[in-house]
Amino acid sequence: MQRITFLMMWSLIVLELVLVVPHSFAIEKKLAEEYDRTISDYNKALQVNPSDAAAYYNRGNAYERKGDYDRAISDYNKALEINPKLGEAYSRRGLAYDRMGEYERAISDFNKALEINPSDAVTYSNRGLAYGNKGEYNRAISDFSKALEINPKFAAAYSNRGFIYDNKGEYDRAISDFSKALEINPSAGAAYFNRGNTYDHKGEYDKAISDFNKTLEINPKYAAAYFTRGLAYGHKKDYDRAISDFSKALEINPKYAAAYGNRGATYASKGDYARAISDYNKVLEIDPSDAVTYYDRAIAYYEMKDYGKAWNDVHKVQSLGFQVDATFLQTLRKASPEKPGQQ
Repeated sequence: MQRITFLMMWSLIVLELVLVVPHSFAIEKKLAEEYDRTISDYNKALQVNPSDAAAYYNRGNAYERKGDYDRAISDYNKALEINPKLGEAYSRRGLAYDRMGEYERAISDFNKALEINPSDAVTYSNRGLAYGNKGEYNRAISDFSKALEINPKFAAAYSNRGFIYDNKGEYDRAISDFSKALEINPSAGAAYFNRGNTYDHKGEYDKAISDFNKTLEINPKYAAAYFTRGLAYGHKKDYDRAISDFSKALEINPKYAAAYGNRGATYASKGDYARAISDYNKVLEIDPSDAVTYYDRAIAYYEMKDYGKAWNDVHKVQSLGFQVDATFLQTLRKASPEKPGQQ
C-alpha cells in the first residue's frame, strides 16, 4: 500500500470551453447568482410561451452549470419533446449524465447528437470524456482524434487525449498533446497541470515542478497543484518544500485528506513520527475506512515503540480486508509478540 502519487484532471468541454481550474469561492458565488438570474428570466419566458424549446434548453444549461443535473435533464427532456432535432440538447443532456456517472446514457445521447450533427467536434470530445471515464481508452482517443480532425485548434481535445495517453502509460505522447494544447492556449491550466503530472510519472521532477508553478500562476488558489507539487518535491527528497506545499493545499482545503496523508508520510520520512501520527489522525477523521492510513500509522507507532497501538492499527487494516506487509509483521512480532484478542 502506498500514498497517492498523482492526480489528473479533465479539461471539461460543453458548448464552449469552461474554466479548467476551480474558481475561488467569491467567483463561484457570483456565477451561482448569475445562473439564478438566468433561471428566473427563463421561468418568465416559459410562462409567456410554454412551448419554447430554446427556453427549456437554456434554463437546463443554467441548472447544469449549477450542478443541479436532475433539473437540467428534466429541461433538456422537455426541449427534446418540443424539438426532437435539437442536437445541442442531446449533447448537453449527455454531459449532465456523464457528470452523474451515468456513462452509458451519456454516450447514447452523444450518439444521437452526432446523428443530427456529424461535424460537432465538441460532442466528439464530450463522448471521448465519457469513454475515458468508463476506462475505454482506445475509444476515447478515437473520439478526441476525430474532434481534432474537425477542429485542429481544439486545445482541450489535445489536453484530454493527453490525459488518456498518460493513463495508458504513453507518457511521451501525453506530453506532446499537452504541449500542443499549450501552443494553442498558453493559459490552459489543465494542460500545465496534467503535463506536470506526466513529467512526474516519468521521474522528470524539475519539469513537473515548473508546470505546477505555471498552473499556480494561472490560479494561486488551486489546492491540487500545491498538492502535486508537494509530491514532486517529495520525490526529490526535498521534504521541507513538500511539507510547505501540502500545508498550503490544506489552508485552501482543510478537508483535503490526501494532503494530510502525504504530509504525514513526509514527516515520517524525516523521522518526525509524532507529527506524522497527528496528520494520519486527521485523515482518519475524514475517512475512517482508509486502510493505507491505518497501515502508515501502525508503522509510525512502531517507530515510536508504541507497539500496542501499532498492533491495533494492523488489526484494523486486516479487518478492512487488506493484507499487511509480511516483513513489517515479522519485525513488529520481534519487538512485541501479538497478544490474542489484542485490540
